[in-house]
Amino acid sequence: MVIIHGIENMKERYRNVVLTIGNFDGVHVGHQKIFRKVAERAGALGGTAVAMTFEPHPLKVVAPERGVRVLTPFREKARLMELYGMDAVLSIRFDRDFSNTRPDDFIRDVIVGRIGAKEVIVGHNYAFGKGKKGTTGLLRRRAARYGFSFKVVRSARLYGEVVSSSRVRSLLSRGRVCEASWLLGRPYRIEGRVVTGAGRGGKVLNVPTANLDTENELVPKEGVYAVKVGLEGRIFDGAANIGRNPTFHETRMNYEVHIFDFSETILGKELKIYFIDRIRDEKTFPDIATLRENILRDIGRAREILRTKRYPKLL
Repeated sequence: MVIIHGIENMKERYRNVVLTIGNFDGVHVGHQKIFRKVAERAGALGGTAVAMTFEPHPLKVVAPERGVRVLTPFREKARLMELYGMDAVLSIRFDRDFSNTRPDDFIRDVIVGRIGAKEVIVGHNYAFGKGKKGTTGLLRRRAARYGFSFKVVRSARLYGEVVSSSRVRSLLSRGRVCEASWLLGRPYRIEGRVVTGAGRGGKVLNVPTANLDTENELVPKEGVYAVKVGLEGRIFDGAANIGRNPTFHETRMNYEVHIFDFSETILGKELKIYFIDRIRDEKTFPDIATLRENILRDIGRAREILRTKRYPKLL
């Protein structure tokens, strides 16, 4: 797959472009529905499936007070787009100037002029341009003027509601990782490098943990989770804790994972943590013995969950 950063760097004129446009944060099942349609139409036309997306997230520019946290960093988003059939990803830098682009200018200069789209396919709630005045109705009218085909893909629904990035964020912020995984079509994951921690896991509690330094903006609610752990192409079972270790009166947020039946030295290596289900909230325990007793109980519960729980395929 080709990744193009900036419309000015789109040097090649691709054949029969079928274009979709959106932020696609999370690449959830609703986005996947759009990508499948784009890939299908590109295949039928002998053309190129292109996804246009925006960095940073538009809300970080036009509504920073909302404090939106991104579900999928760009590299992960592009990886998933390729899995769902995109031939090229065009990343547009979203800034104040771009946010003031008039919808008609965007259609004429970018969709038609620079990309030369043969077909445009978007989700039903897609809006664009200054003040979000660009609508699917406007795109449909301009498609007739400029000679490209236009289609709207209806939203995916799950558990009786429309699947959306904001809904996924809400579920994760409440620790409902299992429910979020079905909206995403995969377990939610964070990744990062193993760093030196306080050393209590192995020395004090006799339950060694890997401490993760992650750049993921959105991490599930503090607590204990049953997880899968990806390391150098291998997958392990584990239990993860997100929190501030209140029993030891810490204030810094920690991301720790205990990998079952594992004894390798992995300091400095990259881990992927896939959240399968939540076990409990983080708690303060009266002493180390009680904490260790609860950790061992958590590990037993995590093993049971990972053995019996149904969840989407890891991606």
